Amino acid sequence: MIHDIPKPKISAAFTIEDIHKIRTWDYERLKDATQEEYHADTEHRAERTRRAIEERRAKLASISS
Repeated sequence: MIHDIPKPKISAAFTIEDIHKIRTWDYERLKDATQEEYHADTEHRAERTRRAIEERRAKLASISS
């Protein structure tokens, strides 16, 4: 089961404390998840990143053309 825990507040300076907050948040969200849920969550988040990278590449390609 993936827990619905609000994302932590991250400082503008992005410190080590912020990294610890993110790691703790991620652990608490996924601590009771099955392997399938964990994998699905990871794939979902990775797909958003892949899509953003592809959009950025397409934008850069259209600018340089």
